[in-house]
Amino acid sequence: MSEVGARKQAHLDLCAHGDVESRGSTLLEEVHLLHEALPELSVAEVDPGVTLFGRRLAAPIYISGMTGGTERAGAINRALAAAAQKAGFGFGLGSQRAMWTDPELASSYRVRDEAPDIALLGNVGVVQARTFGLAAVAELVDAVGADALCVHLNAAQELVQDEGDRDFRGGLDTIAALVESLPVPVVVKETGCGLAPATLARLRRCGVEWVDASGAGGTTWPGVEALRGSARQRALGGILREWGVPTAASVAYARRAGLSTLASGGIRSALDVVRALALGAHAAGMALPFLRAYERGGARALAALCEELTEGVRALLLLSGAARPERLAAVPRALGPQLRAWLDVADGARG
Repeated sequence: MSEVGARKQAHLDLCAHGDVESRGSTLLEEVHLLHEALPELSVAEVDPGVTLFGRRLAAPIYISGMTGGTERAGAINRALAAAAQKAGFGFGLGSQRAMWTDPELASSYRVRDEAPDIALLGNVGVVQARTFGLAAVAELVDAVGADALCVHLNAAQELVQDEGDRDFRGGLDTIAALVESLPVPVVVKETGCGLAPATLARLRRCGVEWVDASGAGGTTWPGVEALRGSARQRALGGILREWGVPTAASVAYARRAGLSTLASGGIRSALDVVRALALGAHAAGMALPFLRAYERGGARALAALCEELTEGVRALLLLSGAARPERLAAVPRALGPQLRAWLDVADGARG
């Protein structure tokens, strides 16, 4: 197995069974939607569906990118994509770096046969996009039939990896060039450390329209890397394990910046999905719950989780007095003190 394949195998094992979740908070629990005791709606009138990158979702949920590049990863991707197809969710691939470095691994990313109708998000790291070049990235998008491309930012994770990247120069120029040249939308995606207001402003100025504001409080990738081996990894991973902007603040910052926003990072329930949408997200993604459901009970467990999430979102929409997800941004809510403090810092920064 290649070095990249071995690393991806270790990531899967650790995420499926290890202590990889942040001990900090997403702050989504500080978003309190007011109960509507007289919703004047029937359940049949509540439609939790949204449109994402030209595809209709049955609920505002996507399975976040996790893996690829090994035989096991391919089986997981196909099972998750099939579940997304059946449930009407979106689906994201893990980093497609392995497709470029070893074309024999490309099949682990090809899921369109399993899921012809899903909103499919490709995935490449910003450092790899800079290295591969625009034409190669376009080939990666085309090879999997992606509806959009996530360009992921994971500097904290890379710093903890002994074999990780160390040169992050040219990222903004690379993103601007991809936005200009690719035929599909570019989604700039953090990987669990969130996006701060100044970063979001820079992204918008270079033409970015979509972000995945993946914040702190869920799976901690510095923490995952800390579990992989060396003393150096453990020490630095321990320092950076809880680093980042909490998911709730990152989503609110992105929306304030005028960017179309996806929410991920510690989304664990239908209530988290609805809270993220109330902060301005268009849809919410989760990865770890789906991976662990698959490991626990395969297709049946995945189907049960999808049903639970869809029905939960529908019920919470009704109880918030919102017949459609997009109306959640206007429903009354109360915000807790920690989240308010994060938002006040951003207000002060804008002057």
